[in-house]
Order: sequence, then structure tokens, then C-alpha cells
Amino acid sequence: MQFSDFKERDLSVIELIENEVHAYPWTRGNFLDSMKSSHNCLMMKLDKEIIGYAIMMFVLDECHLLNLGIKKNMQKKGYGSYLLQEIIRRAKLVHSKTIYLEVRASNHVAIHLYDKSGFNEMSIRKDYYRAQEGREDAVLMGLVI
Repeated sequence: MQFSDFKERDLSVIELIENEVHAYPWTRGNFLDSMKSSHNCLMMKLDKEIIGYAIMMFVLDECHLLNLGIKKNMQKKGYGSYLLQEIIRRAKLVHSKTIYLEVRASNHVAIHLYDKSGFNEMSIRKDYYRAQEGREDAVLMGLVI
């Protein structure tokens, strides 16, 4: 397994994964904005194939996990945990003290992944995400590292 920063040339594959795994996916423009803002844009490869990605924003001593995705047919095989451990490792390298993220309240698989990695629920953000029937709450989670 390899981790590296992704470039614009990698976006077509990352967009396919994003569209496959998120009900309301980021657009190419969202990814490009993150890249232009110098967010940490990480991809995970297995045998030269991109199977996952994460976008992190570092502010002072905080890391904000903005987006994460694992290719649908590679889920439930431990790759999400590997990617999350790499995110934690990178956050420690830049002396972050805490990692924060929001996750859909209905995304029990992701919440379990974050729980398993030591994240704790901090609060609920009411009506944070778009949903088919109006809005959905987000669970704000944090990990002190």
C-alpha cells in the first residue's frame, strides 16, 4: 500500500470513487479548490490502483478531515482504517493536537470506523448536510493525538 499526495491528473479516478460512495459528492471544483488552498490531498494506492483518498486542512494545531472515500469494492477490508492511521500519522508530523471531522448521523459504517480509531462524539450539528428529505444532522467527532 502506498500513500502520496494526489495531483489534478488523478482527479478523474478520485471523482469516480467520490461519486460511487457519497450521496452528495464533491464536484471537481471542490477538489480543485482544496488543492489551490494547499489542503493535504492524500491518495492511497494498492498495486498502482487508487483505492482511497482523504482531504485534510491544517489550522494552527488542528487537523480537519474534510473528505474521505474508499472505493466501494474495497470497503470492509480494513483499508479505511489504514487510511485513517495515515491521516493520524500525518497530523502528528505537523504537530496537530486534535483531528476534527463531521459525518452524517446516518453513516453508521463511518462512525464505527472513527470510533474504532479512538474518535469521540463531541456534538451534533443540526441540519448540516443536504438529504433527500430536507437536511440531515452531522456528528462532530474529535480525536486528541
